[in-house]
Amino acid sequence: MTMTRRLPRAIALTATAVIGALALSACGGNSSAEGSDGKLHVVASFYPMEYLAGQIGGDHVSVTDLTAAGVEPHDLELTAKQVAAVQKADALLYLKGLQPTVDQAVEQSHAKHVIDATAASPLVDHHLDEGTEEAGHDHPATAGDPHIWLDPTRYAAVARSVGAEFAKADPAHAADYTRNTDDLVKRLTGLDQEFRDGLRDTTTKTFVTSHAAFGYLADHYGLTQVAINGVDPEAEPTPARLSEVQKAARENGVTTIFFESLVSPKLAETVAKDLGLKTAVLDPIEGIKPESAGGTAGADYLTVMKQNLTNLRAALGATS
Repeated sequence: MTMTRRLPRAIALTATAVIGALALSACGGNSSAEGSDGKLHVVASFYPMEYLAGQIGGDHVSVTDLTAAGVEPHDLELTAKQVAAVQKADALLYLKGLQPTVDQAVEQSHAKHVIDATAASPLVDHHLDEGTEEAGHDHPATAGDPHIWLDPTRYAAVARSVGAEFAKADPAHAADYTRNTDDLVKRLTGLDQEFRDGLRDTTTKTFVTSHAAFGYLADHYGLTQVAINGVDPEAEPTPARLSEVQKAARENGVTTIFFESLVSPKLAETVAKDLGLKTAVLDPIEGIKPESAGGTAGADYLTVMKQNLTNLRAALGATS
């Protein structure tokens, strides 16, 4: 999901941040697998990676999330302080291709334990077909849909890679990391079964969402995602694309146009109004909206995924 229209600015900002980070870290960094507090210092690029680090690391890790709560991760621009944190981390957990500034900071780091989520779950291209993409918007030839965490089985594969790398970085607590990984994978397996059961019998298999974040989920559960936009949530669809979406909605008995919590719902509301349909949230869980900004208290990956299932069942007309 590297967006070429943002890339030049992101590169410039990262270069500046790296220079500042080198100055900040010149006095020294962590030379061992654990910090002075006895914990493994982990830097995660955004919420789905932070969640894995916290669930698997437990009390043995200190996790820094580069993307603040409620911030759309695609637009992240690292500060010098954040780049310095990457430089000094014991372990780095990120998803290559999602955030250009993070990719560059990781390339500049000397961390021995770097976990790229795409190594455990390779990306698939879920862009809109040629001719229906957003006008004037180019995607890199190597681009792929980064939303692998929306398929619990893919997310579980990433979890296993995190657990294995944490055990290498901190052998003294390897048994705990293994146990925590097994527990998380068990919960993800249960979530997968809930989705399988909940989406098995529905009156339609097609859902419409504001941007193409749910390709892996749709593939895994036998659904069809119709996205107003491609993988860039901020792009403007062409009139031709809007016409195609409206046609697909009418032909497939769609009742609901989905929008997401971290992006304006105006586009989804406009399409829904034109078609006389409802709107609802289908959250790509790129970040958890803080309670102070209208988020749900205690929300995490599992609770939001279960709410997504509830909303999908209602929209698709689940019969069992």
